[in-house]
Amino acid sequence: MSMEQPMDELLAGMRAIAETTRLRLLFVLSHGEFNVSELTQILGQSQPRVSRHLKLMAEAGLLSRYKEGSWVLFRLSEQTRGAALARAIVDLLPGSDSVLVSDIARLEEIRRQRAEAAALYFGTNAANWEKLRSLYVSEGDVEAAMVDLAGAGDLGNYLDLGTGTGRILSLFAGRAAQAIGIDQSREMLGVARANLEAAGLRQAQVRQGDIYALPLPNAAADFITIHQVLHYLDDPARALTEAARVLKPGGRLLIVDFAPHELEHLRDQHAHRRLGIAPDAIASWLKRADLRLVRERTLPPPRTNGSGLTVSLWLAERPAAIVAQKEQAARNRVEGNLA
Repeated sequence: MSMEQPMDELLAGMRAIAETTRLRLLFVLSHGEFNVSELTQILGQSQPRVSRHLKLMAEAGLLSRYKEGSWVLFRLSEQTRGAALARAIVDLLPGSDSVLVSDIARLEEIRRQRAEAAALYFGTNAANWEKLRSLYVSEGDVEAAMVDLAGAGDLGNYLDLGTGTGRILSLFAGRAAQAIGIDQSREMLGVARANLEAAGLRQAQVRQGDIYALPLPNAAADFITIHQVLHYLDDPARALTEAARVLKPGGRLLIVDFAPHELEHLRDQHAHRRLGIAPDAIASWLKRADLRLVRERTLPPPRTNGSGLTVSLWLAERPAAIVAQKEQAARNRVEGNLA
């Protein structure tokens, strides 16, 4: 590779950034991924204008663009030289700037509206959740695959994120010293408590909490499940990073979600934020969270059901070696500051 190519990429990225609206877009997208309509609302500009700026920055390698059903979503790139440049520029932007402060306020309003819509949906459908959840795939097959990936033996301190009615919590609680389910919906938690009591699982409990800010200390869990939750989230990467925080070194995380699909009505009628989870997205999110993928499985829908969805399962772990390296690096920084 010639020296000119990296230089040309860097210069192209710098040219693509050098405009006020594009700087605002970079700052907003450093807080998560958004579609064009949402970015138009946040910036208060026309959709053609915003789309043009997004296209230029995507071509320069600053942003990743991907189509999901009828939506086109954007986020900061993660693999290119442009990605490093974009994050460096974002770090230099004055967060106290009045325009950026207003952008973030509108961003948070969009997130609030999303959360309210999801809460309304879950509250309305809490009692019928198991039926809704099994519309497209055999839950029995999924649960058998989860048990297989989890392996035999005790699970230690077990945590189920987005526990819903507590079904997955119940599945594994008997093998745990302590089992905790976290969910933000009070209605869902009410159903989960009733189900746990009926099953006699006294070691299991549920708590109301935010998946992005778990009410638990660092390294509190040996085993975590996230079952059919990520497709509801506006920032799955942040949720996985928070899960990694509470996972012990050597602890394991089991994720279950739909593979990518084109069923738009799940977004409109069932509050799905994204139409399935792509393998490359999971790989990127796990890497960002310092988690290592151990095993993965795919469960196709029954052939007799043409509307079925494929389910993907990923088992990851938090490598003890990486944790030790980070802790040593932190100690070195502290000692350097004290010297």
